Amino acid sequence: MLSSNRVRRATLKARARTTRAAARIRRRGNGALATHCLAAGLAPRQARSVAGSLRKTAVKLGVTGISARIHAGRRMRGDCRRYTVADVARIAGAYRPRKPLYKLAAARLALAA
Repeated sequence: MLSSNRVRRATLKARARTTRAAARIRRRGNGALATHCLAAGLAPRQARSVAGSLRKTAVKLGVTGISARIHAGRRMRGDCRRYTVADVARIAGAYRPRKPLYKLAAARLALAA
């Protein structure tokens, strides 16, 4: 595969992932913290990292979210917490990341509300 095609496909894949996550949040009205991070444009690995930090910040602020179950095909994968856009904006306002990419994502999360 040509490197230019590889770059194009990666860009398209990232854009589709971001759009899908944002649509899911818009449709449901809430989403897991990692979903909000994906909608802010982070890659899955970075989204998991930021979501963990946001979870710690949410505990400090006392933001609990909504308890939910995750379905993975026919079986239940486990429990999770889903947060509204306003909750995520509040958490992102108190979140103080160090990496420039994470700072940008925190700003996007805060502005999403």
